Amino acid sequence: MLNKNYKKVILALTIGLVSLNITACNNEEAKAPTEEVQTVEEPSTEVAETTPTTEEAETTETEDSKPADEDAETEETATTNQELTDKVIVDVDYVKDIIDGNVAVDDYVIAEVSWGDSEASPSYLTSHLPGAIHINTDDFEEGPVWNFKSDDEIVDSLLKYGVDNDTTLIVYGPDSGAARVALAAMMEGVENIKLMDGGLTVWEAKGYDTEDGEVAPVAKTDFGREYPARPELIVSLDEAIADIENEDDDKQYIATDTYDEYTGKISGYSYIPKAGELPGALWGHDEADYKNEDGTYISYEDMVAMLEGEGVDITKPMIFYCGTGWRAALPMLRFYDNGIETKLFDGGWNEWQMHDELLAQVGDPREGSELIPVGDLSNEKAQGY
Repeated sequence: MLNKNYKKVILALTIGLVSLNITACNNEEAKAPTEEVQTVEEPSTEVAETTPTTEEAETTETEDSKPADEDAETEETATTNQELTDKVIVDVDYVKDIIDGNVAVDDYVIAEVSWGDSEASPSYLTSHLPGAIHINTDDFEEGPVWNFKSDDEIVDSLLKYGVDNDTTLIVYGPDSGAARVALAAMMEGVENIKLMDGGLTVWEAKGYDTEDGEVAPVAKTDFGREYPARPELIVSLDEAIADIENEDDDKQYIATDTYDEYTGKISGYSYIPKAGELPGALWGHDEADYKNEDGTYISYEDMVAMLEGEGVDITKPMIFYCGTGWRAALPMLRFYDNGIETKLFDGGWNEWQMHDELLAQVGDPREGSELIPVGDLSNEKAQGY
């Protein structure tokens, strides 16, 4: 009886346990999500965090709407301007940036430089850079030798044109008269001098604004420093004679003139009767050879190659000269910009040919030249400027 009852109890418990397991399994299957539900992603907090507000969206759109190369162009312009700050020879874009206020220059004077008063200029009264005054080269040199005037006279002229030692003087012109004035200002101590490469021709070709009429300079009274600051830039006639007579091979006298002038066929000037060069002079080419077709100056590398082709050694002292000092200023300023200081024999051939006792080189030394006393040279060689 007991065993029979025990078996009933065991059977009942077994059936109960089985029922509980079936119920539990059914409940778990009811609660478990399907596989498709599990792949549904919750909203991304990252997207929510980076979604811009209306104001931010407008700002972002404005910045993104700029041309891709605008920032690069601005940085390139700033870099170029910084490089040109310490240079004498600068391009027209740099001068335009000064006028437009993109280069911080507190005090500057822009000047068209040419011989004579403003009426004698080939272009000043009809077209010049905005605000440009006219500078007459006669205020910086005088005949009959056409050497630089005295330091006092040059500084007085600079002050008359509104230039002191702290003024940024920007010059351009139809010829090397602008380089001549730039060299005079450098010699006296003007710290910031700019010669605009290409002049008015390139300025107008760029489509930049010009003015007509005459702009009056605003004079100053105090140069602001002792002068001359760089007298060593100039070689006198006596120094040149000593160098030639001592046959100082370490010093190179370089004639920046035409080949016909260099070989003694013409003087190159309507008022210089004799033709020839200093004994041993090397040919440094004429002003036209320092310019490209568009009127800009050739590169430093091309200039060096040109001079080295004529036997110039740029590692040795170089003394440039021409007839009266204008054309010789061009290579001097280019070398100065590249860390090489050269000198100017200011009297040039004009002063040399005034002394009958001196010797003159006639012909190309590489093809056979001769030394002739200046007094024996023909007085019929006046031709040119």
